[in-house]
Amino acid sequence: MRQKMQNFWKAVRAELEENKNTFLVYTGLRFLVICVMILQIFNGNYQNVFLCLITLVLMIIPSVIQAAFKVEFPSPLEIVILVFIFAAEILGEISAFYIRFPYWDTILHTLNGFLCAALGLSLVDLMNRQKKMLFELSPLFMAIVAFCFSMTIGVFWEFFEFAMDFFCELDMQKDTVVHVISSTFLDPLRDNNSIIIRDIQNVSVNGEMLDVNGYLDIGLYDTMMDLVVNFIGAIIFSVAGYFYIKRRDQNSLIKGLVPEPWSEEKLSLQQEYEKETKE
Repeated sequence: MRQKMQNFWKAVRAELEENKNTFLVYTGLRFLVICVMILQIFNGNYQNVFLCLITLVLMIIPSVIQAAFKVEFPSPLEIVILVFIFAAEILGEISAFYIRFPYWDTILHTLNGFLCAALGLSLVDLMNRQKKMLFELSPLFMAIVAFCFSMTIGVFWEFFEFAMDFFCELDMQKDTVVHVISSTFLDPLRDNNSIIIRDIQNVSVNGEMLDVNGYLDIGLYDTMMDLVVNFIGAIIFSVAGYFYIKRRDQNSLIKGLVPEPWSEEKLSLQQEYEKETKE
């Protein structure tokens, strides 16, 4: 068992170092995360230290998946995943890019929809190419599965954000200032009629006026916008993925985002190495 785990982590390390460009990006981002973590330790912000540790763990997950399932992530896909993790955790959370740049969260959710669709397409594509499969999935079905997979991940993430806000009193579902609301709760007759209030200039909480210049929505707009842009990213990749699967165009940009099974040569070398270590 111990030898098996050692072989596995050696395979993970080999995956990390296999592609020069990916390894340089991984090393550079990892160095930046460690620098940020040291700075947060000196500042006494241990919550951000924990976030940095999580980021370091997340950065090796692509290599762990490759070694565990014997699949090859194209270099562009792996680089995009690494940059996405760094942009979301270090820049977004610790450097407060979510607050400083209004569209930072929107960009990342769009990219998340795109990447999750790529992952969903890859899963069914790898399964579809297995010799032991009793049936063959059509490109259209695979594209639909990729889209549904991406949207499901997006929904689960919004569940997580709501849970953190509800139970831990965070603000992952960011507030939005609106100037028009429509509410049946405000109907004095309780006849389920919507009462529309327009041109809202201010709002008060516990008798104290808030300087927000409008009504403060606590999460609904943020959640729905996240799902909308996730939908856009998912639909873009699913359509492009459909044509890639149908034509198998080797020059397609999608090819650089779809994992492939290990080659027979690489699989054979890995099996020989594991056999030698057992002996």
